[in-house]
Amino acid sequence: MVRTRFAPSPTGYMHIGNLRSALYAYLFARHEGGSFILRIEDTDQERFVEGATEIIYNTLREVGMHWDEGPDIGGEYGPYVQTERRDIYLPYAKQLVESGHAYYCFCTKEELDQRREAAAQAGGTFKYDKHCLHLSKEEIQARLDAGVPYVIRQNVPTTGQTSFTDEIFGTITVENDTLDDNVLIKADGLPTYNFANVVDDHLMAITHVMRGMEYLSSTPKYNLLYEAFGWEIPKYIHMPPIMKDAHKKLSKREGDASYEDFRKKGYLMEAIVNYIALLGWNPGTNQEKFSMQELIEAFSVNGMSKSPAIFDNAKLTWLNGEYIRELSPEDFRKNALPWYEQVGVASWEHLDVLDRMMQPRVEYFAQIPEKVEFLTRRLPYGTDLFTNKKSKCNPEVCAQILTEVIPLLSALPEWTEEAIHDCLMGYAAATERKTGTVFWPVRIAMSGLTVTPGGPIEIGLLLGREETLERLKAGLALLCSCGE
Repeated sequence: MVRTRFAPSPTGYMHIGNLRSALYAYLFARHEGGSFILRIEDTDQERFVEGATEIIYNTLREVGMHWDEGPDIGGEYGPYVQTERRDIYLPYAKQLVESGHAYYCFCTKEELDQRREAAAQAGGTFKYDKHCLHLSKEEIQARLDAGVPYVIRQNVPTTGQTSFTDEIFGTITVENDTLDDNVLIKADGLPTYNFANVVDDHLMAITHVMRGMEYLSSTPKYNLLYEAFGWEIPKYIHMPPIMKDAHKKLSKREGDASYEDFRKKGYLMEAIVNYIALLGWNPGTNQEKFSMQELIEAFSVNGMSKSPAIFDNAKLTWLNGEYIRELSPEDFRKNALPWYEQVGVASWEHLDVLDRMMQPRVEYFAQIPEKVEFLTRRLPYGTDLFTNKKSKCNPEVCAQILTEVIPLLSALPEWTEEAIHDCLMGYAAATERKTGTVFWPVRIAMSGLTVTPGGPIEIGLLLGREETLERLKAGLALLCSCGE
């Protein structure tokens, strides 16, 4: 049975590349009827961020990627947190020492830094020189007995080649003399990622390792470890990177947006997942919108690309807007309400009208405050806004329209959307003016904007009779004062 895993490090928010890795591993496992395992790789304690593990749990749950085994639900291959497995790795490393596939290294950081600097000055790349491999058993034991700090390094062959086959990139062969003797066990007794992931993947019966392309060059060293133990090698599926442009990778270290960042801006979870799924995978059809179930049914490794994917904020924003427009009125209100609260309109009457204005016009919910702030405060504007050639408006025409419209609106027996509509449309018909010509000065005086998410009828209803008339009179006063 197919068994995939997502093995993040708890170092902060879930960045986009991490989420895609989880998504592809999840989709592949579900498509194949297999299991999806969550494992927390927290051996890098220097980069550990308090609360990051909970962010991982919450993010995966929110997007609907439910794991079959993991730290919180257990499973027959646990524990699923690497620091809770710390006693597992050293015996395996010592087994490699006994077989000659690894060795104790007592070189100090200062000594390694000196050699690294010497290599740089010589114009070369530093690679560990197997200095401690040549220590006798007696020398090694004496240092161990004396408590001299050590690491355990992989003993990579200096001759021959190592090959492996990736499901996307095909067969890759490297010369062994280009590979470094990786540290397997650190001085603190914890395993490095390079060692722990091999041991854990084997012990957890992982059949398909799906990870970023940055690990492609390390895979030969992993295979040498599998071979040294006599273990079955899993199938590899390396994913191309997600780029912010043609030259730079998307990186949370450089401040690129995480999943959490997009959610905080009011992007919908479904749109984010849909867009991320298409970053490096093609369904082979023109379909652009997928539910999670549709992704599971359509996903295939054959559709994955070798080429880097460019993260296009504009495309995600467009797709999110499409999702927003398909929301039910109830779901739109639920998502919009926190943003209405930010500008103080959440308790207003006629929020259904505001919803109707906003739903076709926002692409993510954080756009709402800027689009509706004119409702809660009067924006400064000049008479130049009243000039519009298309509507055949200028300050003189607008002053006349406002002079005639204000009394009509003031006299309305009730302030409803229908009453405001009939008043303005009736005035346009009676004066033989186009609707756009009448609406233009009313819109400007009400909002101080040439473009608004709704027309003067909706805006007037939301503002209420008193505020609407005060704004129209202020606009008329501005026009009159400038005309004197």
